[in-house]
Amino acid sequence: MSRSLALSVPIVLVSSLALSLNLASPAQAAGLAKKQLGSGPLLAAPTPTVTTAAVRTEAAPTEYTVVEGDTISAIAGRFGLASASVLALNGLGWSALIFPGQVLKLAEQAPAPVSTPAPPAPAGQHTVVAGDTLSGIAAGAAVSVQALLDANGLTRSSTIFPGQAIVIPGAPASVAAVTPVAAAPAAFVAPAAGSHTIATGDTIGAVAAAAGLSVQEMLDANGLGWSSMIYPGQVLTVPQPAAVIAAAAAAAAEAAAAAALPTAEAAVFVTTVMTDEMRQNAQTIVSVGRAAGVSDQGLVIALAAAAQESGLRNVDHGDRDSLGLFQQRPSIGWGTNEQVMDSTRASLAFFGGAGNPNPGVTRGLLDIPGWESMSVTDAAQAVQISAHPDFYAKWEASARLWLPQLG
Repeated sequence: MSRSLALSVPIVLVSSLALSLNLASPAQAAGLAKKQLGSGPLLAAPTPTVTTAAVRTEAAPTEYTVVEGDTISAIAGRFGLASASVLALNGLGWSALIFPGQVLKLAEQAPAPVSTPAPPAPAGQHTVVAGDTLSGIAAGAAVSVQALLDANGLTRSSTIFPGQAIVIPGAPASVAAVTPVAAAPAAFVAPAAGSHTIATGDTIGAVAAAAGLSVQEMLDANGLGWSSMIYPGQVLTVPQPAAVIAAAAAAAAEAAAAAALPTAEAAVFVTTVMTDEMRQNAQTIVSVGRAAGVSDQGLVIALAAAAQESGLRNVDHGDRDSLGLFQQRPSIGWGTNEQVMDSTRASLAFFGGAGNPNPGVTRGLLDIPGWESMSVTDAAQAVQISAHPDFYAKWEASARLWLPQLG
């Protein structure tokens, strides 16, 4: 017993000494006694260093431009955001793809004060929004799709995305610096109208832009919607632009005043659009007239006459034996059936003069003394001798509208 007591005293003294010097707690002291030899230290997860914390809590910018190798989860993790939040903020789903150059929102922008409205987008630039297409942007800016592609270094296979800035070629540097200038009536050139056959690569926007129309005007003219599909070989109606219709209405008013007709009566057909067949025949009439030295007034008279007689179609039927563009009658000397169905010869016969193919038998416009001072109706009637002499007047406005298109 004496030996056991003697042996225990040093242990007690060592423990007491350790407690007195604050070198170990009782539990630690017990642990030291129980620790097995050869066991390594139990390391906890390291406390984040200053550098690690800075990376994890880096303030997220309002927007972030995607670079090669980025993923939504990596971007979200970099800025301490939830992937779901980034997806929701950008209207994306879990299966959505992102690509280099795409601009992602990482935080909501603070609303601008009511008293300080956001400045308008710079002239000559368009910021892409959801649903935009290159053809739609081109149509809205009244430029061709190719010009838009060239100005932005894009191709027809390029992809655009919300937030992307698109340069509008030829746009003014300042809207305030643009002063509309009314063109003189003689210089007015109407965009092509009538019909367009879709070719591979065509879009509604491109066709509309080429004709000076908005996409909505093209859709309405063809009974289409924004989700409608077009296909090669499809024939689209190309209506007259609003500016052309306004110019035609003004011409109709002038024609009505000159002919002493009600404006409404003269304007009924001002929106008449030539089909491809009408345009081809009208071009023949104009070409023959120009070669014969006929003035623009004479060409308008011829176009109005042919429009009234045949609708500018080289028809093989008519009243009694009337045929062709001008419904000329073989029975009274205008030529054989085959001759009056020849649109070039029929035009020569209408104009008459030195090129009259029926000299001494029929008389054309150039054979009528003082035709230049006559109204369109009276001059056309003098050649045609129609049972409805007043009907030519309703085509005058359209004829004046067509002539600049035909050259």
